[in-house]
Amino acid sequence: MSKITDQIETMIQPVLDDLKFELVDIEYVKEGKDRFLRISIDKEGGVDLNDCTLASEKISEVVDDNDPITEMYYLDVASPGAERPLKKEKDFYNAVDQHIFVSLYAPIEGDKEWLGILQSFSDDLLVMEVKDKSKVKQIEIPRNKIAKARHAVMI
Repeated sequence: MSKITDQIETMIQPVLDDLKFELVDIEYVKEGKDRFLRISIDKEGGVDLNDCTLASEKISEVVDDNDPITEMYYLDVASPGAERPLKKEKDFYNAVDQHIFVSLYAPIEGDKEWLGILQSFSDDLLVMEVKDKSKVKQIEIPRNKIAKARHAVMI
């Protein structure tokens, strides 16, 4: 049996396709005593509150008919925000030449977190330009060592 998020994704992808929304991320998490099904959506030009409300209503209709989640939970449909997660290959390709933050399962050159500009991305490797004290260098990160990656807002 697949994970709950995989089952939900299969159920809601056609709905989001019809609405012309991109599915960015799905999380099913427990926070305190409450459970949350968080769905991040986006579209060209960004999503607003009306888009999130519409998507939430349509997702509820589909999921309520055959909900794989047996506990009570809160459905949260929102924009991914400025620090959008990078999960799919397309996300990484679109982030080339932009600032990203990457956390790793295992350290590379002594660090498990890297902030810099994504220079290139392939199926199994990404190259980032990072600052190391006063100099700029390139670091290669195998994709299988990435725990999480997201856009980084630089001020």
